[in-house]
Amino acid sequence: MSPHNDAPSPAGSFTHGFNNMTFRPAASSVLRTSSHLHSIYAESTLNDSQYSSSYSSTSLDADDHMIRPLVQGVYVPTVCFFDPLSEDLDTATIASHAVRLAKAGVTGLTTQGSNGEAVHLTHSERQTVTATTRSALTSAGFSHIPILVGCGAQSVRETVQFCREAYSSGGDYALVLPPSYYASLFSPNAASVIEFFTTVADQSPIPLIIYNYPGAVAGMDLSSDIIIRLSKHPNIAGVKLTCGNTGKLNRIAAATKSPVAEVPSSDIISSPPFLVLAGSADFTLQALIAGGHGILAGLANISPKACIEVIKLYNQGKISQAQEMQEIVARGDWTAIQGGIVGTKAGLEAWFGYGGFGRSPLPKPTSEEEGKWKEGFRELVTLEKSL
Repeated sequence: MSPHNDAPSPAGSFTHGFNNMTFRPAASSVLRTSSHLHSIYAESTLNDSQYSSSYSSTSLDADDHMIRPLVQGVYVPTVCFFDPLSEDLDTATIASHAVRLAKAGVTGLTTQGSNGEAVHLTHSERQTVTATTRSALTSAGFSHIPILVGCGAQSVRETVQFCREAYSSGGDYALVLPPSYYASLFSPNAASVIEFFTTVADQSPIPLIIYNYPGAVAGMDLSSDIIIRLSKHPNIAGVKLTCGNTGKLNRIAAATKSPVAEVPSSDIISSPPFLVLAGSADFTLQALIAGGHGILAGLANISPKACIEVIKLYNQGKISQAQEMQEIVARGDWTAIQGGIVGTKAGLEAWFGYGGFGRSPLPKPTSEEEGKWKEGFRELVTLEKSL
């Protein structure tokens, strides 16, 4: 839901020269396909005992680790809720919000994204949020819904740690940003980035979703070539493109699609070999036309039914109606983009009676801002409540 850039990836920015590279998975991986002896990330085998965890896989029900395929539709990076005074996690609202989205018909949920204020949470709090979400979905009869968990970190070691903690808490897929803090020191021609994703994928107990969000990683914009290359890894299952580049999305979708043509259907059920998602609701229809499989968009916290309806109309061949609805969704998303998580929470509070505030140092909105964001979402919420 954050601002995205529709411009092509800048020349030379992790784009060229990697086509002759081969994957070098970790030696400890059950997925390895070649030797990793010369990896710049080679290290001793990691084990679960090295990580502190509030949740153990032995404490989860069998259903918490059932196979949940990624299918076409709307995925929601859920908002994280806090007590307005103590800023402690509000697990009751986290649970009820997840169930509200599930009842609306969304395809999947994501915890620990930017909308979930992952950067404000400790490791144990992240696990609590994911475990609470999984438990709420299962208790409400939605155990089939997959949970993607934000697991990005600056090192391979901590990223793998996040992936393992996500799995132990009931997560199904790991949404991973490329590391960026030391990007200026990385090996040329994207070698370090490819090595990072390959090594994490080799060691993660759950499949990865590549997260291409230049605004969160110092402008690093992964090219379609890199993402297509990484899509061949058996433990990398998809990509979220918040860069807003529909040309890139089209190239990736075309290169990774099944040899058998996928025919859209009104029930939105399709399991592609590599899931390609738009990272913002304001280009849902454009992404579908380009061959994408849906969205992973923060706006769906406010308007899940409207986002779903755009896809349904497209799949039914009702393009004019889908375009009209997309216009409303895009206008609502512009409010969300401008307000960020502060504005989204204000919108939830104004229209649905819950939302609260972000953790410090995020500011509390002024009365003027609350009014502006409420009004900005009015048209969208009116549509949402009519569906």
